[in-house]
Amino acid sequence: MSEPVPDPAVAAPAGRRRGPGEDFVQSLARGLDVITAFDADHGSMTLSQVAARTGLSRATVRRLLLTLVELGYVRLTGTSFALTPQVLRLGTAYLSGMGLPQVAQPHLERLSARVGESTSAAVLDGAEIVYVARVATRRLMTVGITVGTRFPAHATSMGRVLLAALPDEAVAAHLGAAALTPLTPHTVTEASVLRDRVEEARRQGWALVDQELELGLRSLAVPLRDAHGAVVAALNISTSATGPDPLTHLEALRETAAAAAADLALTAG
Repeated sequence: MSEPVPDPAVAAPAGRRRGPGEDFVQSLARGLDVITAFDADHGSMTLSQVAARTGLSRATVRRLLLTLVELGYVRLTGTSFALTPQVLRLGTAYLSGMGLPQVAQPHLERLSARVGESTSAAVLDGAEIVYVARVATRRLMTVGITVGTRFPAHATSMGRVLLAALPDEAVAAHLGAAALTPLTPHTVTEASVLRDRVEEARRQGWALVDQELELGLRSLAVPLRDAHGAVVAALNISTSATGPDPLTHLEALRETAAAAAADLALTAG
């Protein structure tokens, strides 16, 4: 007897919406659900915990986990499962195909040396930004930021710059669907106010976020455009809230984005 299909709202911890068609491979989707069930707060889980996180049956989760163990993506220690570094290969293939990280990284390194602050590049993925390049001078956040780190777009300078590049209807849809969670007392969570902040970023060409993602952290971001002028990523500078005004680095950040855009155009040509 075949197993019942789980409720997509329960079985997709990453928030994916599914529209199964005749080409939909359910076993692959379930395997990805198992992989994405692991995160910073759930780095190691038992079979039962993974089943609870995914909404899948224990029997299904057991088969998927043991398959992932056999493939090297998951390790089993006692009764606990955890992802292995091999999972990074999945993201590396995507990043290598983009070309963007390789182009942005040296520019971020020069910018960081110039201003003495941490610098980053990120792209928009649904309601989140994903870091694709990073140069850290010091740790300003309680959570370590590396390539692949995700944060809610609404609470970040890069997120607002990337949202500003979308059509108005796409911005409205994003703000209507995103969980505008308050991460600090300063986080803007009203959709109407966020729309104004996104529109402001669109007009001025940059966004400044002051302690909305984490207390003590400010960041300034500008867009990175491709050869056709489309925004493909955002670059930012992160500073301490007790340090100089990040806007003093705006010109350096803009120059870096222009230089990176020029190199990106060469790789596309």
